[in-house]
Amino acid sequence: MRRRTLLLVSAFVLVPLVLLVSLGAVPGLIGGGDVYYVVASEVDLQDGEPPEANVTSTIAAENLSENRFPYTTGALEDGRSAAYEEGRFGFESAFTHTPFDEFSEFETWNRAATDPEADVVYLERNGTYYRLEITPASDVDGS
Repeated sequence: MRRRTLLLVSAFVLVPLVLLVSLGAVPGLIGGGDVYYVVASEVDLQDGEPPEANVTSTIAAENLSENRFPYTTGALEDGRSAAYEEGRFGFESAFTHTPFDEFSEFETWNRAATDPEADVVYLERNGTYYRLEITPASDVDGS
């Protein structure tokens, strides 16, 4: 009786634990979805505002953490971030950090510095202004 109870209790603890661990690993292994990059380009302000309709401000990028904003900081450093693969079934974003999460946070910080319809944000770092855009790999690679 004690053996069955112990077995039953361990099954109720171990099975969900193994399932949760595997769910964390599965999205990264599935792959095969659309690939996106964050692309940064320098821009000149026009009358103190970014040259984009509905965008009137910029976000200061000096204090962005590389751990919290890896796609944004990668794009600012190299002109293009590391690739983000959406996943074949689109559920990977529920388990991983995405460039869309970063842009959503920028929109929360300062809606006037973003154009959510076009996945665009304007940042300022060390006196230089940047337009960052989430771009499909086909547009970046020219394929």
